[in-house]
Amino acid sequence: MGEAHESETALAGGNASSAVVRVGDTVRKPWLPSTELTVAYMRALRGRGIDIAEPHGRDDAGRLVLAYVPGDLAMDRGPLEHELLGRVGALVRAIHEASVGLPVPATWDVLIPAHEPDLLCHNDLAAWNLVIDGDRLVFIDWDGAGPSTRLWDLAYAAVSFGHLFPPDEPEQAARRLGAFIEGYDAEDALRAALPRAMAQRSQAMHDLLQRARRTGREPWASMYSRGHGEHWRRTTEYVTRHEELWREALVRRG
Repeated sequence: MGEAHESETALAGGNASSAVVRVGDTVRKPWLPSTELTVAYMRALRGRGIDIAEPHGRDDAGRLVLAYVPGDLAMDRGPLEHELLGRVGALVRAIHEASVGLPVPATWDVLIPAHEPDLLCHNDLAAWNLVIDGDRLVFIDWDGAGPSTRLWDLAYAAVSFGHLFPPDEPEQAARRLGAFIEGYDAEDALRAALPRAMAQRSQAMHDLLQRARRTGREPWASMYSRGHGEHWRRTTEYVTRHEELWREALVRRG
């Protein structure tokens, strides 16, 4: 890519991303040890009909080049309305189904590993990584992608899009969760396993931040200091305390 003289504009919004800039109609971000695998995964998903940013290789500075996705981040809207939550759930299901059959390299390290990973996943399907542009929904920031499981990936997405965060009113959160999972069209076994997995996934996020604070691993150590550690501690308590409410909300209706 030869646009070295185009102006660069820093992009904000993510928690763990750094040095991400926009150049014209592209986004440039650091090339990580896992980026080659990530790009191959993204291209495979695009080939299977998933709408995500098109990778364009590396620029003259060695950075990953991606097509810029216009729109607003879902997190800036607060809790999403139920109809939109259903659409997001359907998109998450489509990503999982498109990932079935793709190779799952044992050498691909991920930030928060799942037990017995058997599916390539985004691993951060959350409101801070969903761009909304009219009717178009696009997940961005695939840097943390890698081996996981459908349950582990869905559990994190369910906490985020259900907005299962204190002090939100639990009954309203349960209805949001139900709308998201109905959109996903989850099978009964997945629904039954999800409430406990959501608590475990929230705890795993807190544990990552806490370890990073002790070891100085960035950017998660700074995120802990900015309140993310306390947020996920309280979220884990909230999700665990209302497990039966989530279980009732996830029973398949009709």
